[in-house]
Formats: sequence, structure tokens, C-alpha cells
Amino acid sequence: MTSGQRVLVTGAGGMLARDLVPALRAAGHAVTALGADELDITGAPECLAAAAGHDLVVNCAAFARVDEAEREEPLAFAVNALGAANVARAAAHAGARILHFSTDYVFDGQANRPYAAEHPPSPLSAYGRTKLAGEWAVRALCADHWVVRTAWLYGAGGPNFVGTMLRLAEERGTLDVVDDQRGQPTWTRDLAELVVRMVDARAPTGTYHGTSSGETTWHGLARAIFEERRLDPHRVRPTSTDAFPRPAPRPAYGVLSHRSLEEAGIDPIRDWREALAEYLRR
Repeated sequence: MTSGQRVLVTGAGGMLARDLVPALRAAGHAVTALGADELDITGAPECLAAAAGHDLVVNCAAFARVDEAEREEPLAFAVNALGAANVARAAAHAGARILHFSTDYVFDGQANRPYAAEHPPSPLSAYGRTKLAGEWAVRALCADHWVVRTAWLYGAGGPNFVGTMLRLAEERGTLDVVDDQRGQPTWTRDLAELVVRMVDARAPTGTYHGTSSGETTWHGLARAIFEERRLDPHRVRPTSTDAFPRPAPRPAYGVLSHRSLEEAGIDPIRDWREALAEYLRR
């Protein structure tokens, strides 16, 4: 892969794509950005037409409403699995590479060390099952592929946990936040910059983990947000997942290893706390 590529980005209206598209353009790539209203990835002919003439197809389109997927698994499957298959097939037909985003939800969260890219998946939820099916489709249908798993995303382009905590800090005296789920808060801008590094480095085909370095809990993230904004972090009280029952089970441990990036000679994303501080300063 070389600089100056023709790149198609699907799901361009989403939070991740809003940072990814300008990052790719700043790196010298010609980007076609199509939102859900311009390209429905559940339509195979539409995907074939859209991918034509491109060198790289980045699939940001997804059914990411985790709890709703428990009630609407066929719809989630149509986007996350069949849609991913359509995009992968279209990329292969165009002679392009595909970069497909997946999630830590493909794992069951029972590990006690960061999940390697090759760790056997075992999803707990409909969202995880449909995203795993999408991974399989991408690998099967486009030999020239990257699967990039990410997690705990936040950014300026959409609703997210960081924004919710800032809003609740103004509305409530204290907040109860789950302290028994561990993961890696990841700024969408940092993930976008990782993608650019992968493209420019011609990373080998395979599966990678695009999350921040370090780890914390949702409670730890909320306290960090308060600290960065010079609010009293003791207003954030720890609680358990059982106190907030949700339709979809969450992985208790969703920390992902960056070994595959390091083996490819690509720098992983920086520590989550450093990124959070910069994000909040902006």
C-alpha cells in the first residue's frame, strides 16, 4: 500500500468516521465518504458500485446499539454480518484492501490478561455474535484485509460516555458508576491516526487491536474526567454491573493486547489518560 490512495469510507456519518476521514485526507489520500443515507451496506449491488475504482475500503458502518441488538438481532446481523460481507466482496471485486472495524464484544470477558488478536472468540451478546460473523465474512471474502477491533470509543463526533459524564456532572451531585468492567477508553482521533500509520506502513494482512494503552474501569474513567475538569472525584461512587441491569451482557474484562501491532512495527495508541487529558483540553 502506498500514500495517495483512493479510499472509500462507509458509515461516514458516525463518530469514528468523522475523525478518520479528515485524518486520511491530511495524510494525502483521496477519500470518498458515504454515510448511511448515501450507501446502505445491506445492498450488495450498491456496495459493488461504490467500491469500484478504490484502493482501500474502510467499513465504519455498523449496528452498534448494543442493547437494541438483543431485541433486533436479525437487523443487527443484516448490517454487522451480511453488510460486512457485501463490503468485503465489493472490495475484493475492486482489487482493493478492506479495513473492517470490530469490537472487544467478540470475547466473553473472562480473561485475566489482555486478549491477543488470535485468542478464540466467545461472544456473550447479540452484538458480539453479529460482529464476530462480520469478521469471519471479511476474512473469507477479501484476502487483502485488516480487521481492527476497538472498544470504549469517545470523540467529538457523537454521543459517548465522556460527554454523558460531563453532562451528569452538571445535573447531579453524585454519580454511581460501574467499577467491575475493565477496558481501554479510546479517543476516535487516536484510532484514526493509528489507521493512517497502518496504511502508510503497509501493515500485513491480519487482525489488530486498536485501543488505547493502559486500562481502567468505567468508574476509573469517570473519576479521571472529573479530575481533569477540576471537579471533586469523590462525587463519583463505585457500583457493580448488577446494580444497572441491561438487556445485553457486557464483557467484565475487555482489555485487548497490542502485540500484533508491535510485531508489525506499528506504534500502538498512547495511554488512555494522556489522550483523555488532551481531548478535554480541546
